Amino acid sequence: MDRSDRGISRRAFVRSAVAIGGASALSACLEREATEDVPQATLSPAELPDRQHAWNEFLATDDAGNVLPPEHHLLLGLEYVGDGPADATDEREQLEAAFRTLEKAYKRGNDGLAFTIAYSPAYFDRFDAAPTGVELPAPTALTPFEEPTLDEYDALLHLASDYGKVTLSVEEAMKGNLEQLNGIDVEETFDGVFEVADRRSGFIGRGLPADNQSSVAGIPDGDPVPEDAPMFMGFKSGFKKTQASEDRVTIQDGPFAGGTTLHLSKLKLTLSQWYGDDSRGQRVAKMFSPAHNADDLVEGAGHNLGDSSRVTEVSEDAAEVARKGTVGHAQKAARAREDGEPIILRRDFDSTDGDWATTHFLSLQRSIDDFVKTREAMTGTDLAKSSSVGTRTNNGILQYLTVQSRANYLVPPRERRSLPVPTST
Repeated sequence: MDRSDRGISRRAFVRSAVAIGGASALSACLEREATEDVPQATLSPAELPDRQHAWNEFLATDDAGNVLPPEHHLLLGLEYVGDGPADATDEREQLEAAFRTLEKAYKRGNDGLAFTIAYSPAYFDRFDAAPTGVELPAPTALTPFEEPTLDEYDALLHLASDYGKVTLSVEEAMKGNLEQLNGIDVEETFDGVFEVADRRSGFIGRGLPADNQSSVAGIPDGDPVPEDAPMFMGFKSGFKKTQASEDRVTIQDGPFAGGTTLHLSKLKLTLSQWYGDDSRGQRVAKMFSPAHNADDLVEGAGHNLGDSSRVTEVSEDAAEVARKGTVGHAQKAARAREDGEPIILRRDFDSTDGDWATTHFLSLQRSIDDFVKTREAMTGTDLAKSSSVGTRTNNGILQYLTVQSRANYLVPPRERRSLPVPTST
C-alpha cells in the first residue's frame, strides 16, 4: 500500500483508537479502515525465521534502503496469573497455539503484523534461576539525573502494523473477545495464563507526529513539528548505517541462541525550548553535530542524508567538539560502536499516551550491557566533566527528555517463546 495515499485525518483517528483500545475503539477503527484489505499469512508458521526479532526482511524500505517500521505500535505488559514457576505443559501449548493463530492470520510485515513476546527478570525469578547463557539484569537508573519507575511485568508483547485495526484485533483476540482474526479461527488465547497489566501505544512515520501534535502537553502551541518528520523532535532516525544488524543483536550460544535482549524506556518530552527558543541550527547541532549545522547538511527532517546520519564522516571527535560548547546526540551515540558498527537496533516510536508527548525507546541488543554502553555514550557524563557542556544543557538532547520508566527483557527464539524455562532441560 502506498503511504502517500493515506489520508491524514484517517491516520489521526486510527492513532487515537489504538491509544484508547477496547471493543468500541476496535469497532470504530474497523469502520474507518474498512477499505483496507489486510493479507493473511503467505508463509506457514514453520516457514518463518527462528528469530522472533527477524522483522527487517519483511518490512518496507525507503529509496535509500532504510527500514520503514510499521506505523502503529502497541506494548502490552503481561502478568502471569499462576502462583509458581510457569512450567505447565498445557499452558505452554495454549500460548503457542495463540501465537500460531497470529502467524496464520496476518502476513508478516508492515501491511500485516510483526510481533515479539519477551520475558523479564521478574518472570525468571519464579524459577530461582537466571536464563542460561544470557545476562538479564533487573532494570536500574542509568543516568545520575533520573529516577525512573522500574517495570517488573512478567512479559511484554510488542505488536506492530500499518493498520490500527490489526493491533487492536490481536489485543482483543488474545483477551478472548474475538472468535476470528482476519478470517482465521482463534485457536487459543491468553486467558488463564496472562493478564494485561499495562498498555502503551504509539506511532512512527512521516507526517504522523505533525498530525498528532495539537493540544498535546510537551509540545508548544502553533503546531511546530514539521510535516516531513517521522518523530516529534523533527528529525529522522534509524538510518541503516546507524542501526545494528539483526545478526549483531542475536544471542549466539546456549539454549536462547537465536534470541535477543530488549530494553524499553519511556521518555517524557518537553519541547517548549526546542521549538520555542532554539533555532533550527541549534536543533540540528544538538541532534546530529555542530558540523551538520555549519555545513548545512540536513534538509528538513534529514531524509536527504540517505542511509547514514553522516556523523562518523563529517564530525570531529566528540570530546573536542564538546570543548567548544555543544555536542550532538548522534555524535555521542556513535562512540559506542564496535569495529565501526553500531551495537543496538532501535525500534522506538512516539506516543501521546496520557496526552503528553512521549517516546517509547525500544532497543534490541545481544546483551543488556550493549545498551548500557550505548546509553553511557549518549549521556556524555565524561564530556560534561571535561568541557563546557552541561550535564544536560547543550549535551545532545538530554535536556528535553525525562526518563519515566525502564525495563529489561529477553526475547527468546520462536521455539522457546511460550513460557520459557531458564535452562535447556
